[in-house]
Amino acid sequence: MALEQWALASKCRKDLTSRTFVRYSNPMSNDRSYLTSLQDYYARYRALPSYASIGDLLGLKSKSSVAALVARLKLAGFLDSTPDRRLAPTRRFFARPLAESPVRAGMPDAVDDTDADALTIDDYLIEHPSQTVLIRVKGDSMTDAGIFDGDLVVVEKRPAAHKGDIVVAIVDNQFTLKRLEQEQGRFVLKAENKAYPVIRPEGSLEIFGVMVGLVRKL
Repeated sequence: MALEQWALASKCRKDLTSRTFVRYSNPMSNDRSYLTSLQDYYARYRALPSYASIGDLLGLKSKSSVAALVARLKLAGFLDSTPDRRLAPTRRFFARPLAESPVRAGMPDAVDDTDADALTIDDYLIEHPSQTVLIRVKGDSMTDAGIFDGDLVVVEKRPAAHKGDIVVAIVDNQFTLKRLEQEQGRFVLKAENKAYPVIRPEGSLEIFGVMVGLVRKL
């Protein structure tokens, strides 16, 4: 009888260990929806909710469930903690799925919605973060280059630029976004809209930075 009880207890311990291993090595299937909710919250408030608020936001009823979720998201590299123990997003938190197949701009093609790699917009637009700024466009002088009022241009701060670059230049102590060109050996600033004249600086032309990307919210 004692042998049978030992065997039953051994089997229970084995089952419990197996279940515990599966639970922690394979995050819950709805962790992705929890992460999406946190990403939407951050996009709205530019901050993550407190531990106490996460349960209400995600419908988690116990502190242990919140702690377990946060631990999994930290382990997966989506969250981190600040020195004062607040939650903070990591670079991976801002990554978005990158479709494996391109979308045709011509005839329709079959859609492949399988899981793919993820990347952040920074991976495409920003090479030198410490030297890069976002500047809001005002006006319509660059519309023929596909740059419209309200767009955000990604500008890498550089003291020099090349002919043909779209630059942020300083003319008469004012910033302007134009294409850098040459006339008779001198640099000039040309608009990408025929309604605007060429800017021919009388003195020196100061380059603030070169446009390297564009962000538009539709």
